Amino acid sequence: MGGMDVGGGIAGKLWNKFRSESVFVNYTPFFVCLAAGNLSADSFHHYVSQHVHLLNAFAHAYELAEECADDDEDKKAIRNLRKYVQAKLKSHDSLVREWGFELPEERSLTNATVKYTDFLSATASGRIEGERVPGKLATPFEKTKVAAYTLGAIAPCMRLFAFINKEIQALLDPNDSTHIYKKWIDHYCSENFEAYAFRIEELLDTLSISLTGEELDVIEKLYHQSMRLEVDFFSSEPILQEAVVPLSRTLDPAVGGELSIFCDFDLTCTAFDSSAILAEIAIITRPKADPDGSETQLARMSSADLRSTWDALSAQYTEEFEQCVESITTTERAETFSYEGLCEALEQFAHFEKAANSRVVQSGVLKGLNQEDIKRAGQRLIFQDGCKGFIQKIMKNENLTAAIHVLSYCWCGDLIRSALSSGDVKALNVHSNELSCEDSTTTGEIIKKLESPMEKLQAFNNILNNRDEDGQHLTVYIGGSVGDLLCLLEADIGIVMGSSPTLRRLGEQFGISFVPLFSGLVAKQREVVEVGSSYWKRLSGTLYTVSSWDEIHAFILGSSS
Repeated sequence: MGGMDVGGGIAGKLWNKFRSESVFVNYTPFFVCLAAGNLSADSFHHYVSQHVHLLNAFAHAYELAEECADDDEDKKAIRNLRKYVQAKLKSHDSLVREWGFELPEERSLTNATVKYTDFLSATASGRIEGERVPGKLATPFEKTKVAAYTLGAIAPCMRLFAFINKEIQALLDPNDSTHIYKKWIDHYCSENFEAYAFRIEELLDTLSISLTGEELDVIEKLYHQSMRLEVDFFSSEPILQEAVVPLSRTLDPAVGGELSIFCDFDLTCTAFDSSAILAEIAIITRPKADPDGSETQLARMSSADLRSTWDALSAQYTEEFEQCVESITTTERAETFSYEGLCEALEQFAHFEKAANSRVVQSGVLKGLNQEDIKRAGQRLIFQDGCKGFIQKIMKNENLTAAIHVLSYCWCGDLIRSALSSGDVKALNVHSNELSCEDSTTTGEIIKKLESPMEKLQAFNNILNNRDEDGQHLTVYIGGSVGDLLCLLEADIGIVMGSSPTLRRLGEQFGISFVPLFSGLVAKQREVVEVGSSYWKRLSGTLYTVSSWDEIHAFILGSSS
């Protein structure tokens, strides 16, 4: 998601802290269909009717905030914000018609709209959960504090709206006159609306100057709550058409719809590589190894020697990996997608990975690890933000027929299982190498199962071949390394996590296209209307890119709530 400068005050800090949640609005059926230009008129009319109620709630909140503000300049600034909203309400009918739409009939409020408007009204009235505000605001400071709280509850809505519409506008052809929502999108990307959002944030910064740390914490909670309410507002908008998001809803349980999610582990799920973690366990726990006192060279190796040995192995791995990439990418680049050329190139990586694993075994650095130490380390692994929560939501979801398979080069499946374990979820399927053990202590040998892209692909296909042939099946593969390339291409939907320059460089060498997931979904939504089917067919040589697990969560499951 692109950045947006909103200043360095509290408003800017809160936006930067919670901006990632904008993805859960961006990936709603409403905005994906709107970006594609084929949101149904009824759906847009429903949104407009709810939006009017929100505008009225904002105007009322500004009115109460103006009464609370102590400084004349602050009162004037809030009054101008209120006038802006009132002007929008007055011109709303003509503006909607200018955009090319008939005005909707009066409709009842949705639960999400009621929650949002009630929240704004309560905040502006000083009724804030967990905050002791006098029933009657007596002192100027008490009043100013409530005015600040009110601006804190309003600010994220305007910033989020401007941000999302800019994300959509970036996908549109400025010369395309057929996109029926382009005028609407352009309006909320205009300098006028951007200035309005900025004035709210600027005023929030001003009103917050004299607040205590605890009071600033209240503003943060209100800001975050407002973001979540806006997610719910757009997530609950009824869409009367086929939509490609959330992916889980495109599978029909009546015909045996089943979703298979595959993912890599190291640096896709985790923030650190598991091989370095296992080596660190060996180095730290080495004094406890070989308790019989045998006089082997490995038993006498000190922690310092172990670290030196591991550093040498790591340096050699990095050097040979870079040499492997360089030897492949110096050849002539394919003009179109070349699967055969890619497979030939990946054979070099297969030889390289197997040789590296053999050196690790011969070094003995993995000898003497206790299984309990490994499991404890797994439970303390640091994950990519949103990854573990997403996996556990999938596994706990009783309404979704889904399975998650982890395919990893990791040397120890127990490390993965302990890292992802939870007492109340379905079984997790882990496919990786294992460390050989005797009496709960590793021997230093690796039971090798997955060492190459081809072996990963074979494991992937074996899993799919064991599925029930009846019903609708959909496969998603999530990865971020060279070893994932073949599985990414084989899945119905291949999602590249992060921005590995090596993966992209190698992929582009053989004609693979990398498309941001959101723009890919907008293109797919257009296809749904033109072709009449939301079924995902694998696009040869096309992979989708994301920068966070929140994007994957929003795409597959929908709202973060």
